Amino acid sequence: MQIGYARISRPDETGIDRRLHDLRSAGCESIVIEAASAGRWDRPELHHLLDGLSPGDVVVVTGLDQLSRSFKEVLHLLDRIARAGAGFRSLAEGIETMGPAGHMLMRMIGSFAAFERVMLLERTGAGLVKARAAGRIGGRRRKLDAKQRREIAESILSGDRTGAEMARQHGISQPTVSRIVAEHRLSAGLGQRSV
Repeated sequence: MQIGYARISRPDETGIDRRLHDLRSAGCESIVIEAASAGRWDRPELHHLLDGLSPGDVVVVTGLDQLSRSFKEVLHLLDRIARAGAGFRSLAEGIETMGPAGHMLMRMIGSFAAFERVMLLERTGAGLVKARAAGRIGGRRRKLDAKQRREIAESILSGDRTGAEMARQHGISQPTVSRIVAEHRLSAGLGQRSV
């Protein structure tokens, strides 16, 4: 079954009648209309259409801009269509993913998507190396500064306060208090003892 997808950015947008005519002329038996920007990922009608695809179905659009303005997102959507065993057709660009030429195109699209993932991993890795070289360590920033951590450890080790009291006072968990005390003991050479 050929299923058309027509997206409009605004309810008063002109050109929707022409797109619907083109999709019907292309043989679409069903047409899904969505009022949403191409820049938004949360388009319920599109995702409902993709979730309901069966092998042999063909998603038809009047142009790639109906799916997204982002090449990366278009690749993702085409991959999702292919994984459902369905085909894709864009009237303006003359793209069809059915048949031998379409299978070759999907392999090329898959290669571009894999290349994009590898490049992203490389950029992320290079950024982490650069951050570490600059003295920055990944992960979430500590909630407590060094002075607060020392005060917690010393209050507990002196017996003035309990771990539960310090956890409540600073809005942290008791295991975090235990780690702070253990780190303080190691740095002060006091050895380990349970809190």
